[in-house]
Amino acid sequence: MQTGSSCDQASFGTAVHQVLESIGVGEILSYGEVAAEAGFPRSARAVGQFLRHSEGYPWWRIVTASGRLVPGREALQTELLLLEGVTVVDGHIADMTRKPE
Repeated sequence: MQTGSSCDQASFGTAVHQVLESIGVGEILSYGEVAAEAGFPRSARAVGQFLRHSEGYPWWRIVTASGRLVPGREALQTELLLLEGVTVVDGHIADMTRKPE
């Protein structure tokens, strides 16, 4: 997030929430894609912080721009993604293409 005001933080949280809720089973987005879709294109790291401090979101569907899984949670993330039909190879998503809605 570019600014520190509570209004911007609330707007950011609301926008990220909406994007995360729109990600369907088997879909993968990068942190940067979530930030861009939320209207905060330079806030990929803030998306990571949001997920780290929030519960109830499909965190396993969010990866780095290169498709790398969340460091330290690769085993669980791989398991959850495989259940959704996503192919994971050596700690990376094999196909980063988002399914059409």
